[in-house]
Amino acid sequence: MSHNTKEPAGENVRKVTSQKQNESIDEMIFFNIRNYAGKSAAEISERIKQLDKEWDIERVLDLNMSALALCGITLSLVFNPYSIVLPILLLLFFIWHAFQGWCPPIPILRYFKIRTRPEIDREKYALKAMRGDFKDVFNEEEFALRAFKATQKI
Repeated sequence: MSHNTKEPAGENVRKVTSQKQNESIDEMIFFNIRNYAGKSAAEISERIKQLDKEWDIERVLDLNMSALALCGITLSLVFNPYSIVLPILLLLFFIWHAFQGWCPPIPILRYFKIRTRPEIDREKYALKAMRGDFKDVFNEEEFALRAFKATQKI
Protein backbone atom coordinates (compact mmCIF):
# COMPACT_ATOMS: atom_id res chain seq x y z
CA MET A 1 0.00 0.00 0.00
CA SER A 2 1.52 3.32 -1.04
CA HIS A 3 1.11 6.42 1.07
CA ASN A 4 0.96 9.95 -0.14
CA THR A 5 3.96 11.78 1.31
CA LYS A 6 2.11 15.09 1.46
CA GLU A 7 -0.50 14.95 4.20
CA PRO A 8 -3.70 16.96 3.93
CA ALA A 9 -3.59 20.10 6.08
CA GLY A 10 -4.08 19.17 9.73
CA GLU A 11 -3.53 15.44 9.29
CA ASN A 12 0.16 15.68 10.19
CA VAL A 13 -0.98 16.70 13.69
CA ARG A 14 -3.08 13.52 13.94
CA LYS A 15 -0.05 11.46 12.94
CA VAL A 16 1.99 12.80 15.86
CA THR A 17 -0.89 12.64 18.36
CA SER A 18 -1.32 9.50 20.44
CA GLN A 19 -3.87 7.00 19.18
CA LYS A 20 -5.73 7.27 22.49
CA GLN A 21 -6.06 11.05 22.14
CA ASN A 22 -7.15 10.78 18.48
CA GLU A 23 -9.76 8.18 19.47
CA SER A 24 -11.00 10.46 22.24
CA ILE A 25 -11.43 13.34 19.79
CA ASP A 26 -13.13 11.01 17.27
CA GLU A 27 -15.52 9.80 19.99
CA MET A 28 -16.36 13.42 20.77
CA ILE A 29 -17.13 14.01 17.09
CA PHE A 30 -19.34 10.89 16.94
CA PHE A 31 -21.12 12.02 20.10
CA ASN A 32 -21.76 15.46 18.62
CA ILE A 33 -23.09 13.93 15.39
CA ARG A 34 -25.36 11.50 17.24
CA ASN A 35 -26.56 14.33 19.48
CA TYR A 36 -27.96 16.13 16.43
CA ALA A 37 -29.69 13.10 14.91
CA GLY A 38 -33.38 13.88 14.65
CA LYS A 39 -32.95 17.58 15.39
CA SER A 40 -34.39 20.27 13.18
CA ALA A 41 -32.50 21.78 10.26
CA ALA A 42 -32.36 25.07 12.18
CA GLU A 43 -30.66 23.41 15.18
CA ILE A 44 -28.19 21.64 12.90
CA SER A 45 -27.52 24.92 11.06
CA GLU A 46 -26.76 26.62 14.37
CA ARG A 47 -24.22 23.92 15.22
CA ILE A 48 -22.62 24.29 11.78
CA LYS A 49 -22.27 28.04 12.43
CA GLN A 50 -20.52 27.21 15.72
CA LEU A 51 -18.17 24.84 13.90
CA ASP A 52 -17.35 27.54 11.34
CA LYS A 53 -16.24 29.79 14.23
CA GLU A 54 -14.30 27.07 16.09
CA TRP A 55 -10.57 27.73 16.19
CA ASP A 56 -8.47 24.85 14.89
CA ILE A 57 -5.18 23.83 16.47
CA GLU A 58 -3.12 25.73 13.89
CA ARG A 59 -4.84 29.01 14.72
CA VAL A 60 -4.52 28.48 18.48
CA LEU A 61 -0.87 27.55 18.07
CA ASP A 62 -0.18 30.60 15.87
CA LEU A 63 -1.75 32.95 18.40
CA ASN A 64 -0.06 31.46 21.46
CA MET A 65 3.40 31.19 19.93
CA SER A 66 3.22 34.70 18.44
CA ALA A 67 2.07 36.21 21.75
CA LEU A 68 4.86 34.45 23.66
CA ALA A 69 7.45 35.51 21.08
CA LEU A 70 6.28 39.11 21.34
CA CYS A 71 6.56 38.92 25.13
CA GLY A 72 10.09 37.52 24.82
CA ILE A 73 11.16 40.30 22.46
CA THR A 74 9.64 42.91 24.77
CA LEU A 75 11.38 41.40 27.79
CA SER A 76 14.71 41.38 25.95
CA LEU A 77 14.34 45.06 25.03
CA VAL A 78 13.10 46.27 28.41
CA PHE A 79 14.70 44.03 31.03
CA ASN A 80 17.25 41.47 29.98
CA PRO A 81 18.80 40.92 26.55
CA TYR A 82 19.04 37.19 27.25
CA SER A 83 15.24 37.00 27.12
CA ILE A 84 15.62 36.87 23.34
CA VAL A 85 16.14 33.13 23.83
CA LEU A 86 12.35 32.70 24.27
CA PRO A 87 11.36 33.97 20.81
CA ILE A 88 14.28 32.10 19.23
CA LEU A 89 13.05 28.85 20.78
CA LEU A 90 9.49 29.58 19.70
CA LEU A 91 10.59 30.21 16.12
CA LEU A 92 12.50 26.93 16.16
CA PHE A 93 9.32 25.22 17.38
CA PHE A 94 7.41 26.80 14.47
CA ILE A 95 9.98 25.44 12.01
CA TRP A 96 9.81 22.02 13.65
CA HIS A 97 6.03 22.09 13.46
CA ALA A 98 6.12 23.07 9.78
CA PHE A 99 8.21 20.03 8.90
CA GLN A 100 7.03 17.41 11.39
CA GLY A 101 3.57 18.54 12.51
CA TRP A 102 4.73 18.37 16.11
CA CYS A 103 6.06 20.87 18.61
CA PRO A 104 5.96 20.89 22.42
CA PRO A 105 2.56 22.65 22.79
CA ILE A 106 0.75 20.12 20.53
CA PRO A 107 0.20 17.42 23.20
CA ILE A 108 -1.13 20.04 25.61
CA LEU A 109 -3.54 21.49 23.05
CA ARG A 110 -4.69 17.99 22.02
CA TYR A 111 -5.26 17.13 25.70
CA PHE A 112 -7.74 20.01 25.78
CA LYS A 113 -9.35 18.55 22.62
CA ILE A 114 -8.31 21.37 20.31
CA ARG A 115 -9.13 19.88 16.92
CA THR A 116 -7.54 20.10 13.51
CA ARG A 117 -9.45 21.74 10.66
CA PRO A 118 -10.16 18.33 9.01
CA GLU A 119 -11.59 17.03 12.31
CA ILE A 120 -13.89 20.05 12.57
CA ASP A 121 -14.86 19.63 8.92
CA ARG A 122 -15.71 15.95 9.42
CA GLU A 123 -18.33 16.90 11.98
CA LYS A 124 -19.55 19.83 9.88
CA TYR A 125 -20.04 17.81 6.69
CA ALA A 126 -21.65 14.92 8.53
CA LEU A 127 -24.15 17.43 9.96
CA LYS A 128 -24.69 18.92 6.50
CA ALA A 129 -25.49 15.43 5.23
CA MET A 130 -27.95 14.93 8.10
CA ARG A 131 -29.55 18.27 7.27
CA GLY A 132 -30.07 17.02 3.73
CA ASP A 133 -27.57 19.18 1.88
CA PHE A 134 -26.42 16.22 -0.20
CA LYS A 135 -29.76 14.46 -0.72
CA ASP A 136 -29.59 15.02 -4.47
CA VAL A 137 -26.13 13.49 -4.59
CA PHE A 138 -26.46 10.66 -2.07
CA ASN A 139 -29.62 8.92 -1.03
CA GLU A 140 -28.49 6.88 1.98
CA GLU A 141 -29.87 7.22 5.48
CA GLU A 142 -26.56 6.58 7.29
CA PHE A 143 -24.46 8.74 4.97
CA ALA A 144 -23.35 11.15 7.73
CA LEU A 145 -21.63 8.50 9.85
CA ARG A 146 -20.29 6.66 6.79
CA ALA A 147 -18.75 9.88 5.50
CA PHE A 148 -17.02 10.42 8.83
CA LYS A 149 -15.72 6.84 8.97
CA ALA A 150 -14.42 7.07 5.39
CA THR A 151 -12.33 10.11 6.23
CA GLN A 152 -10.60 8.14 8.97
CA LYS A 153 -8.91 5.97 6.33
CA ILE A 154 -6.85 8.84 4.91
